[in-house]
Amino acid sequence: MGFDEPGLLWLLPLALLPLRARGGAALANTWLAGQPADRPSRLLAAGLLAAEVLALAALIVAAAGPHRPEHQVRRVGQGAEIVLVLDRSRSMDQGFGRSKPPPEVRGTGPEALSYYFSQTPGRLRESKGQVARGLLTDFSARRPDDRFALVVFSALPIRVHGFTGHHEVVQAAIAATQVGRGLSETHIGHALEAALAMFEGRPYTGSRIVMLVSDGGDRLDTETRELLARQLQRQRASLVWLYLRSANSPGLTPAEGDAAEAADTVPELLLHRYFQSLGTPYRAYEAGDPEALARAIADIDRQEKLPIVYQDLVPRDDLVPWGQALALACVLALLAAGRLEIRRWR
Repeated sequence: MGFDEPGLLWLLPLALLPLRARGGAALANTWLAGQPADRPSRLLAAGLLAAEVLALAALIVAAAGPHRPEHQVRRVGQGAEIVLVLDRSRSMDQGFGRSKPPPEVRGTGPEALSYYFSQTPGRLRESKGQVARGLLTDFSARRPDDRFALVVFSALPIRVHGFTGHHEVVQAAIAATQVGRGLSETHIGHALEAALAMFEGRPYTGSRIVMLVSDGGDRLDTETRELLARQLQRQRASLVWLYLRSANSPGLTPAEGDAAEAADTVPELLLHRYFQSLGTPYRAYEAGDPEALARAIADIDRQEKLPIVYQDLVPRDDLVPWGQALALACVLALLAAGRLEIRRWR
């Protein structure tokens, strides 16, 4: 326990003043002296005297500002430490492209018309960034034991918030990323470096995940590729890429008949192949519409539930109301006893 004004505790001896002022004039009755000892009355008098002392002591302690300081508690749950790496480039302010229809509905038949009609509702008018932020907010709310951190990036990465288990903070940080307009540049390598650096100095207590949410690729230089490979192995972190496919995007899988030389010019394919070559856990989800992104996040939610040990910060607990309540209860008891006191014989 701590106190805001510990010097006021020196006034506690004043709570003993009622002991000096006890006793009073007896009622005028000549027979009282001849009565036997009344133990219940003595106990009642002692109780009222204790209430006077306790009321004064409680008021003095309450004035000193008692509180239980914030402290850390070790907890065990099911989850992971997740760094959300959210693309904030200009392309994220655009909508999804229409998904390529499956083979059974291609053509001009009723199935194809129904499919294309289902691909044009209002959700496709939402930007990829809006949909991603909404789904990530729901994702964080469903995972109470996870520790989340957030990095947004375009030309340069910005660390929005460090690891925290307070999901109101996480959701507010995600919502804050929609302020302003994105830039045209996308540097995924720098963003991943900043994300992996957030694990530095933290004890390894469970699964570590870097979740990249982006609609573009990046051509990484040799130094960056080597640094990311070392950091992923050193931090024992897995990488998840939620690739939000834009209109006319080739995706992460080359189409049949595409030349290998042509595939080597696509940043998304190059980055995907690099991630696959790292030798560390890696998963990629290609989402061409909001529903596909929701399914991908739901799949991550199902899989990433391994045991995790974490330190939970318990906030300060103010104890002043308890002291005031105790003093009030004692005063009310004394007032009730005063109302019942007989002041003269009838």
